[in-house]
Amino acid sequence: MKRLFLTLTLMIVLAIGFAPAAPAREHRPISVLTDGLPVSFDVQPVVQNGGTLVPFRAIAEALNVQVTWDGDTQTIHATDGYTNVQLQISSKTAYRNQTPISLEVPPLSLDGRTLIPLRFFSEAFDCQVTWDNAASTVHITSPAQQMTVVGFYALGDEQTSSWTDLFGVPYPETAAGNTGLVSELALGWYSLDGQGNLLTQSRTGWQRPDGWENVLNTTRSCNLPTEMVIHVTDQDGTITNLLANEAAMQQAAADILEEVNSYRGVNLDFEGLGYRDTGTQLQAVQNSFTSFVGLLYKQLQAAGKTLTVTLHAPNSAYRGYDYQALGQVADKIIIMAYDYGSTPEPDNQVIQAVEAAKAVVPAGKLLLGISAPSETPQSIATKVGIAKKYNLDGIALWRLGLISDDMWQGLRTAVKERN
Repeated sequence: MKRLFLTLTLMIVLAIGFAPAAPAREHRPISVLTDGLPVSFDVQPVVQNGGTLVPFRAIAEALNVQVTWDGDTQTIHATDGYTNVQLQISSKTAYRNQTPISLEVPPLSLDGRTLIPLRFFSEAFDCQVTWDNAASTVHITSPAQQMTVVGFYALGDEQTSSWTDLFGVPYPETAAGNTGLVSELALGWYSLDGQGNLLTQSRTGWQRPDGWENVLNTTRSCNLPTEMVIHVTDQDGTITNLLANEAAMQQAAADILEEVNSYRGVNLDFEGLGYRDTGTQLQAVQNSFTSFVGLLYKQLQAAGKTLTVTLHAPNSAYRGYDYQALGQVADKIIIMAYDYGSTPEPDNQVIQAVEAAKAVVPAGKLLLGISAPSETPQSIATKVGIAKKYNLDGIALWRLGLISDDMWQGLRTAVKERN
């Protein structure tokens, strides 16, 4: 009996001393994405009592919220111009537009940084917040925002009809379709030759379709202003020849001025400049293009018309565009931040293009060009998020006819529809 007792005791001791310990809780780093874009923190987010807390300045910047810190009262004041939020260190009571709200987890101070409850702060500014447990990621979706949305309209076929994509029904029927999401149309119907003659059909396939007058009349009834797109590439030296000839530039401006009466303005899309040029030669290319744009802008202004220039991105292979100078002789600039070689277009390179453009052109003059064939419903919403983050005037979609129903739905989560 004694031997049995000793044996049982030994077994219990062995079990207690050498049984595998329960696995420790995994403390994985937490990622935060705003409109699909990662938010960087100098102090990592922490979880306390089931709530995620983050440094307030980083999250405020990601949401385009202005914040101030009152060190005397240890209080954060935040506003987006419409909503005002106030939080205080260690206080479980926050205020949204002076209405008190109870917090499960109060703000705290950690490593010299003030951390605030992420969900409360984001939702106070009408963002949607979801938690992906498998990836330890917080997804924040900013509210739909009113912005300019330019839709490029070009001749397609039955599968890629700009009309059907815009109105939701085949030509010539009309319906609301997606017109509420588009605020302007860029009609890709024109080109130029090297002598400055305006063409309604180009070697690259841009042409004015039969029934173009019906397109104009219908868009007017939908309160959609239009610009005539003049698309030229320099693959065969057409633009180079045009810009080297003063008479040809004058002829181009005259032809455009005669045709623009049917439109609100002009969208100049000269592609391929500066590919192999460097140094003084590149400077000469930039100057000649800026000179033509300035000539056209002056005449359009006198006629009460607008000018948009659609440009290769500053970080593209085509460097023949002086963004700073062009920003002074155009009403708007569309940054073609695409064709980087992978799909979806890499966010870091798109951001790099936007930052370079914004450094020399006011954000209110800039639109982010988005190529629908390069994007997904999720990534197209992220591209809109980039335009929001940098306070751009809006986006330009290449092109109507290539935007899927799922992409339109993604846009609806990011862009506020027109009334």
